[in-house]
Amino acid sequence: MEKGERPQPEKVITFADPLDMLACLSAQRVRLCQAVRQKRLSISALAAELGRNRGAVTRDVNQLKKLGLVRLREQTNPGHGIVQIVEPVAERIEMRIAF
Repeated sequence: MEKGERPQPEKVITFADPLDMLACLSAQRVRLCQAVRQKRLSISALAAELGRNRGAVTRDVNQLKKLGLVRLREQTNPGHGIVQIVEPVAERIEMRIAF
């Protein structure tokens, strides 16, 4: 996503097995998704905002990215190089279980 580009309005993710959905969405990952809906933050800033370890947040962001719930956008951080900003892929995300 380019700077200034808005997320898509809605995304639907369907899980074939309810256990897969539960394995992917811990309480901490849900909090992370809620936080990035409010503010677009770097992983370090997100870890500070959530009171969590940066490594744990990085692992959760990577898992949520694989699921298609968040994406990373590179942004110039003057004097410090490039920082990755975590943002939602859609304004609204719906998850379903199909058995």
